[in-house]
Amino acid sequence: MNDEPGAEGRGSQAADARLTSILKAVNLANPDDASVVMPLVYDELRALADRHLASERRNHTLQPTALVHEVYIRLAEGGPLSVEGRAHFLGIAARAMRQVLIDSARARAAQKRGGGWREVTLDSEHLDAGSVDWDIMDLHTALGRLGAMNPNLERLVELRFFAGLTVAEAAELLGVSPRKAAKDWAAVRLWLRQEMGPG
Repeated sequence: MNDEPGAEGRGSQAADARLTSILKAVNLANPDDASVVMPLVYDELRALADRHLASERRNHTLQPTALVHEVYIRLAEGGPLSVEGRAHFLGIAARAMRQVLIDSARARAAQKRGGGWREVTLDSEHLDAGSVDWDIMDLHTALGRLGAMNPNLERLVELRFFAGLTVAEAAELLGVSPRKAAKDWAAVRLWLRQEMGPG
């Protein structure tokens, strides 16, 4: 056991650096490359999938494992990725996960002719809005409006909510200071509460 101060942080940084170098060198469509990358990112993708599907009805057909695999298939089908690191990869995966969830909601709605949209719980960790159930399609529509006004704010929500990144990680990917990202995050939470709150 290494009791040296900071050893654990350095280990995590070393793991991130190793993952970054692997992600930069692989093509997810190549089965050999995928077999190297998948074990390294699976746990994080699974945790995201678990969180997003937690508010689903119990008999929902899209399970966390299936969601992770569908996201991975979409990433692989998109061709070679230009990935800058772990956070960037999770940002790309977040966009794919959002689309899989939207497609799933649309398919269910088509079966039920307008009913059965999936509700997501946006808790205080994400939007400081208490425990509020919102329809995933309503969230998607609101994010589309937000993106039309400011694409960076839409991306910030994707990175925070769908990818589970910290404000600092999202700031790095967006190319802004953590202070600006924190200020934008506060503003976008307010905007979403107004757009999607009761009444």
